[in-house]
Amino acid sequence: MKKAIFLFFLLVFTSVTVNAAQPPRKSGSSGQKRQSARKTVRQSNSKKTGNAQFSDKTRQKQNAEAEQKKLRQQLTTLKKEISQTEKAKGKVADEIAQSEKAITTTEHSLSELGKQKSITENRLTRLSSEQNQLLATIARQQNQLAQIMQEQYIAGSEDRMKLLFSGDNPNRINRELQYMNYFSAAYADLIDTLQNNLQAIRTKRIQTDQARQELEKIVTKTNQQKNLLEKEKARHAVLLAQLSEKLDSQKKKAEKLAQDEKRLGNLVDRLNRAIEAQRKAVEKREAERRLAAKNARKQAKQSKQTRKSRPVSRDDTETVTEAPYRPDTASAFGRMRGKLKMPVAGTITARYGMKRADGPSWKGIFIRTAPGAAVHAVAGGRVVFADFLRGFGNLIIVDHGNQYMTIYGNAQSLAKRTGDNISAGDTIASAGNSGENTETGLYFEIRHNGRAYNPLDWIR
Repeated sequence: MKKAIFLFFLLVFTSVTVNAAQPPRKSGSSGQKRQSARKTVRQSNSKKTGNAQFSDKTRQKQNAEAEQKKLRQQLTTLKKEISQTEKAKGKVADEIAQSEKAITTTEHSLSELGKQKSITENRLTRLSSEQNQLLATIARQQNQLAQIMQEQYIAGSEDRMKLLFSGDNPNRINRELQYMNYFSAAYADLIDTLQNNLQAIRTKRIQTDQARQELEKIVTKTNQQKNLLEKEKARHAVLLAQLSEKLDSQKKKAEKLAQDEKRLGNLVDRLNRAIEAQRKAVEKREAERRLAAKNARKQAKQSKQTRKSRPVSRDDTETVTEAPYRPDTASAFGRMRGKLKMPVAGTITARYGMKRADGPSWKGIFIRTAPGAAVHAVAGGRVVFADFLRGFGNLIIVDHGNQYMTIYGNAQSLAKRTGDNISAGDTIASAGNSGENTETGLYFEIRHNGRAYNPLDWIR
């Protein structure tokens, strides 16, 4: 029992002696452990906050993707409707051309029929006058014939025989016979003339009937042409009403185009502000990192002096996880004026400053090219927007630093995503006609501080 008590006190005494011999090291190690614990707690809290922020961003991303999917579905439906409208528009244009041609032909026919009608009416008037004259002549001839026949009847045919055997003066007899021959010849001529006139009147009547029938046909045909013309005019009026609706639609489209340009300008401004804020945040983090590194080196130096020759563990130094700040080397874009290449090979159909047919002036250029033609970046930079934008279709915006941006719109497809770093000449998209554009090609802009500049001043 005494031996056990002795050993217990000996053990306690040894432990106290050892602890008393190493007070500085114990104190330093305890302080470092407390600092390490506090650092661990801060890192844990920071990690939780970061996870929460990441979760929020994830939800925002999911919502954005859902909205993007919905917009793309709406865009697909809209493209089908636009295609149907374009086909209907072409059909209406063809019908208008046919209607105008038919109206012109009908008006020409009506003019010719009017001339023929006038000629026929004049002919009817002339035939009617001739018929009246013939009827009057026939009436006179009938009276003359009746008188001669009456005289012949009174005188009797035997007078000629009596005259021959009367024994009168031969000259008188000869004269009487000549008178009789004269009356007989006149009677025969009158009969022939009457027959000829009767035949002429019959011919005139036939001609008159034919002319009347011809006129009736002309009148019927004229009425048919008139009805056709009225139908064509009514149809033309409907087409004109449709064109008026199209005109109203074009005006609304012009207003929408102005809104689209405003939307693009707002997007560029937001991107400029975001890029500037990001740059300042990077500079701030870089300054904080440098300050933290400086303090860490200072603290490490002090700890090294106090810990004597104890080796420094991995936990005693701060690990820097953020990449060092690298300034944007693409800010030399401003010195590339007149040296840039065309973003795509093609024909320029719309130039900066030109007045649009249905809207405001162009703030860039439109390059007509084949569908799917490769679109190249005109300079190095970073993609800050790669998505569909109403009015501009599939759109890529490249930040070249110092508030310089290039904009590529109406693309068929995009080859880069937001955040990608690109070099001059990289293929970033393919040309198309997205964004309700009827012509295949590329819309290209250059902006500085949100203001659009003439791209042709920058292209060599």
